[in-house]
Amino acid sequence: MQSSLRIADFLHERPKPSGIDVLCKLRHFAIITYAFDPARFAGVMPKRFRLDTVQLDGVDKALMSVVPFIDIDFTSAVYPFPKFSMGQTNYRIYIVDTHTNEKCVWFLGTTLDSWTRFVPHRVWNLPWYSGDIRFDCQQGSNGTYLKYAMQTDSQWAPARVELAGDSAASLNLPGFPDTETGQVFLTHPLRGFYHRRDGKVGTYHVWHKQLDVRPGKLLSADFGLLDRLGLVTKVEQQHPHSVLLEPVNEFTIYLPPKIVPADL
Repeated sequence: MQSSLRIADFLHERPKPSGIDVLCKLRHFAIITYAFDPARFAGVMPKRFRLDTVQLDGVDKALMSVVPFIDIDFTSAVYPFPKFSMGQTNYRIYIVDTHTNEKCVWFLGTTLDSWTRFVPHRVWNLPWYSGDIRFDCQQGSNGTYLKYAMQTDSQWAPARVELAGDSAASLNLPGFPDTETGQVFLTHPLRGFYHRRDGKVGTYHVWHKQLDVRPGKLLSADFGLLDRLGLVTKVEQQHPHSVLLEPVNEFTIYLPPKIVPADL
């Protein structure tokens, strides 16, 4: 069972950027979350980490999110530098680092529509892969999404999703003792871990203010990676745990990533 969480306990001032840290705004930010059988991911992560599960209808379920957005004003957080824009989609599973008890995410990987993928992919061995990503979004006068469509042509993770805003709906996040706990769980993990392409375990962290997400609804989805890995079938993808939307937010990314021991 998940214990109650309060966002105030997780908010802190932004650590001062330095070196090659990055500042970016994320436009058309969506968190499309699925519940799945934890056995489908057994043995993938090092023993240092465990899945952070919730109970749905009395059964333990793991949660994973597909997070598409457009990086805009992607630039150095420290120095004058050109700004870039690019489509991106992250695939992440919610976990606990048992050495620190911190709620984190395990990144399956990322698709990125930019030549800048070369640095994280080649230099830092991050599981970042190329994709031709296209967004077609329309918002009403109150910011609600009338249309949200994203398509990715990618060998690693082809994807198509159509969403819509739901201004009349209240936020419903099953498996949590209250809505605020669910929001903290889904929107505020600041540290991620992943298998580097050389098999080592890497990590990097981000900072952002409290996200102002609103409920959305899924019209259709086809995430090839989730089906190929056996985590969420194409049929199951039509029934997400939740959909959260925010038109734009701002993240600070602290770089370079680090290698960490899989087990201490």
